[in-house]
Amino acid sequence: MQTATEHIHLFGIRHHGPGCARSLVGALEALQPDCVLIEGPPEADTLVALAGAEDMEPPVALLLYAPDEPQRAAFYPFAEFSPEWQAMRYALQTGVPVRFMDLPQTHALALEKEYEAAEPVSVETAEETATPDKSDHDPALRHDPIGWLGQAAGYGGGEEWWEHTVEQRQDSAELFTAIAEAMAAVRAEIPSLTDSFRARREALREAFMRKTIRAARKEGRERIAVVCGAWHVPALATMPGVGADNELLKGLPKLKVEATWIPWTYDRLAAASGYGAGVESPAWYEHLWRRGGRVDPAAWFARVARLLREADIDCSSAHLIECVRLAETLAAVRDRPGPGLTDLLEAAGTVLTTGEDAPLRLIRRELIIGRRLGTVAAGTPTVPLQRDLERRCKTLRLTLSPTREPLELDLRKENDLARSQFLYRVRLLRIPWGEVTQARSGKGTFRETWALQWQPEFALAVIEAAPYGNTVAEAAAALARRTAVEAHDLPALTELVSQLLLADLPAALADVMQELENRAALTGDIPQLMAAIPPLAQVSRYGDVRQTDAAQVLQVVDSLIVRVCIGLGVACRALDDEAAAGMAERISRLHTAIKLVDQPEHRDDWLTALRQIADADSVHHQVQGRAARLLFDERHGDAGDTADRMSRALSRAVAPEAAAAWLDGFLSDGGMILAHDDALFRLLDQWVIGLSPDHFIQALPLVRRTFSTFPWPARRQIGERVQRDADREPALRTADAMDDHWNLARAEALIPTLSLILGIGAETQ
Repeated sequence: MQTATEHIHLFGIRHHGPGCARSLVGALEALQPDCVLIEGPPEADTLVALAGAEDMEPPVALLLYAPDEPQRAAFYPFAEFSPEWQAMRYALQTGVPVRFMDLPQTHALALEKEYEAAEPVSVETAEETATPDKSDHDPALRHDPIGWLGQAAGYGGGEEWWEHTVEQRQDSAELFTAIAEAMAAVRAEIPSLTDSFRARREALREAFMRKTIRAARKEGRERIAVVCGAWHVPALATMPGVGADNELLKGLPKLKVEATWIPWTYDRLAAASGYGAGVESPAWYEHLWRRGGRVDPAAWFARVARLLREADIDCSSAHLIECVRLAETLAAVRDRPGPGLTDLLEAAGTVLTTGEDAPLRLIRRELIIGRRLGTVAAGTPTVPLQRDLERRCKTLRLTLSPTREPLELDLRKENDLARSQFLYRVRLLRIPWGEVTQARSGKGTFRETWALQWQPEFALAVIEAAPYGNTVAEAAAALARRTAVEAHDLPALTELVSQLLLADLPAALADVMQELENRAALTGDIPQLMAAIPPLAQVSRYGDVRQTDAAQVLQVVDSLIVRVCIGLGVACRALDDEAAAGMAERISRLHTAIKLVDQPEHRDDWLTALRQIADADSVHHQVQGRAARLLFDERHGDAGDTADRMSRALSRAVAPEAAAAWLDGFLSDGGMILAHDDALFRLLDQWVIGLSPDHFIQALPLVRRTFSTFPWPARRQIGERVQRDADREPALRTADAMDDHWNLARAEALIPTLSLILGIGAETQ
């Protein structure tokens, strides 16, 4: 234990290290402190008592945010095996005063705001430009000192070194003294960075920590336990003058800050999530914590076997025995007292995977990182919107789970319909908790499949949405109105209309529809109008089952379709290849939407517009081909119209690039319809057969280019159909050949002779 004075006892820990937590608990029990100071935000001092509540289950996090700017926030996560969490629990159980001592977030968030306004570059970039002469290993020393120490000790990284040196260590005597000495040696190797934002923030944090320690000493505390990150111990071991720290902390900017507890997850606690103090294996550390730091390979591989068998992956008892033996052998070869996580994973990868990565990925996801989601105590301060969201989840029997889980809804059932509407309202709050993964097409559909996965940061999104209303419905409606005002184009507005309809928010829908009508009346951008129609047309399929009134929406659809039909011809002129491809796709989507609306007058107007662009010379050939194909599918016009269009578009007089574009537009569905539609197949087949040998050689690369974009199954089916037709054709081709080579003059010359032979008189002829 590193002692700054006889009254102050410094415990340098690794955040979320179970070995440190276990040693810290033993050290606190031996010390019996009369005050515990923990690295953390002082604004959360009033929330510490909730850590002792029975219904508070880690992982949880302290959320500090600025109410006026909720996007400015800081998280302080804690797991069951976090030393800070165990220090809080110890203090609460023994009745010892406990408080946080880090730089208040009221200053930290304000400093970040000032820095962003003054220097619109990242903190890392600022440091690199401020200290161009530092050595290559300085960033590793400063940002990951444990990783650097692990590499210096011959390990693959800091995680593995720390696990074998600290986490599995059973004798905790002098652990904290050793940590303090190691950190002092590391910090001595790093030059001071006085002109970087990170260095200034670090200096301010340590100055405030010292100020808090002095305040506790001034209160008469005689056994002060200071729990902080190991990196800060050298800076707290030697106290500079009070005046120096006060001068450093003088005049700091401020922001109003509020604090609360929120649930957290193991995957967000992991370093892979981007969390700076994260660990590589939260679930494994939980396993170590609950077993007192002792690794039992047999017990761990029993959990592996249960996991694999639940996933229908073979895992026999013989496999497990070999895994245990191999893990223990690897530890012995490496001269280690017992198997660590690296040894266990290498054994599992060798014995269980049989060359496949799936079992190992499953083990890493479930047993190394984990999927645990914490819960907060009932008395935790929350905003009204959060309380309403939780209440509605209970009423609708929806669970906030960190695992991606499917949810099947039958919209004919009252509760399932309410669930769907609620999930759409949450999405309007800009909280992507659920996403629709499947909704059957067709009018009157009643099946809907969602995928739900709750993330801890959604708690901040709830706080950001809180100013718009105290209930989910109220906030969703208000936020939708604001989104409508801020929308830059019609497609965004029409998508919002669709969401409001599905969320059953009629008052907000009326306001957004008014905004949509105003925007549509002023725009002459035909592509925007075309993109705006499909989302609105979708309402027709939900009208019956969702018991919604789509009349107001369909009125706008009617006016938009009329305007598009009038202006489509002009909008399709003078397009380059990229613009033509986009226009062709918009035409296809709009064609589907108009069929979905199912209004005869709209269908007639639309087909007339398609015919105009299919026959117009000034329209890009790809757009012409798409229009011709849609007309053919709808059997619009005479049977020979499409054949004539194809013959003209693919004639010798047309440039090869233009002909290829027309064919691409005509056969844009990937070839599956061509394999199954007899009329379309015969049309293309007759065109190919009718080509002269020279023209066939010229057209072959164009056809080949288009067919090469088809998926292999479609090409195979088309080829098989061509082969079947070829097998049936010889007799027909012989008859056709006789018809084609019949000489009528020579046949007439035989008539007199045949008449005599048959006894047919001239009068009967």
